[in-house]
Amino acid sequence: MRALTDAQLRKIRPPVRGLTEITDASCRGLVFRVTAAGISSFSFRFRDRATGRSERLSLGRYPGVSLRDARRKADALRGEIDAGKNPAAHKRQASERMFAGLADRYLSEHAKRFKRSADADERNLRIHILPHWANRDFPGIERVDVIQLVERIITAGKPIAANRVQALISSIFSFAIDADLVKANPCTRLRKRAQEKAKTRTLTDEEIRTFWANVMLPPVSRAVGLALRLVLTLGCRPGEVAGMARSELEFDRHGVPVSWTIPAGRSKNGRAHFVPLSSLASDLITEALRLYGSSAFVFPSPANRGAIAGHALSMAMARLSRGQPNSPTPHDLRRSCATRLSAAGVPAEDVAAILNHVRADVTGRHYDHYQRADEKRAALLRWSKILTAIIERQPANVIALRA
Repeated sequence: MRALTDAQLRKIRPPVRGLTEITDASCRGLVFRVTAAGISSFSFRFRDRATGRSERLSLGRYPGVSLRDARRKADALRGEIDAGKNPAAHKRQASERMFAGLADRYLSEHAKRFKRSADADERNLRIHILPHWANRDFPGIERVDVIQLVERIITAGKPIAANRVQALISSIFSFAIDADLVKANPCTRLRKRAQEKAKTRTLTDEEIRTFWANVMLPPVSRAVGLALRLVLTLGCRPGEVAGMARSELEFDRHGVPVSWTIPAGRSKNGRAHFVPLSSLASDLITEALRLYGSSAFVFPSPANRGAIAGHALSMAMARLSRGQPNSPTPHDLRRSCATRLSAAGVPAEDVAAILNHVRADVTGRHYDHYQRADEKRAALLRWSKILTAIIERQPANVIALRA
């Protein structure tokens, strides 16, 4: 044991493995640590007087925290211990009251267990909420805090995101109430702060040709490009297409995919959805299978062993449109398919069946489970012919989709 000096600390070399610890003789409990990775830091060691258990608190990395600052922090902690407190326990309790900890519990104990939109919740937390509230004491978050956060998002020109964030905050605090962590939800009876307009965006013939010609080119990956083409061809939800698994496909005796069944667990409405495949859709899937044949997923992610995320399709459409205002989204491809089917004379109930929209009346919910497979096959074949006629014309000499 020796009294530490800055000159000594600067000369200490990292160990080959593990870590080196040096106790400061002039400051009881202060320890200097150096890891094999070359990370130097100060810690404070003490013994809990009530339990007799040894505890350690990190005081920060050196030289960001100087030796003088580390001794000052250690002296303050020793004063707390002399007063009968356990600073490590206090820090743990404070951490448990931070919003970041509550958000982690919400994601693991609720969203990822029960919600298909868990990925969207996690993304909204990371982008819009945690940068402002991660270290906030969540029982102290009030209605005015929610309003200020949501209004900041609206001011940034993202009204829909603002409403989604408000709903997410409400869900997190409802979870906290159920877990007996808080007594009230600051979002109770709080109206939506942003006005949403019904989306009506559909692609023109020229935009469809431009989209089809460019969506397979860099910076969009081939997997994402094929998936986006399928969204337009089948009118299915982007996230459902992105997660398509080989096991969900039915093949004929020649190995050609002829139908796709989206399982109830992946369907937004919780009902399995049968999708007949036109030859155009079958060719797109076959191409993807040839490119990524060893994967269990038709559109595998390059980052992990799963499928690409639905959000990747949105990012690709944004890149394709180069950020132009009113640029089309993956859902606009789905809407374009539905609109063109109606324009071609396909009955509304057949279009709804292709979109996997469930009737809200008692008969639709409990009695009429007819899948309209033949009607869907005929309608998608008709759309395939229309779409082929559009894209086989000379593509427009345009790089970005028109706003």
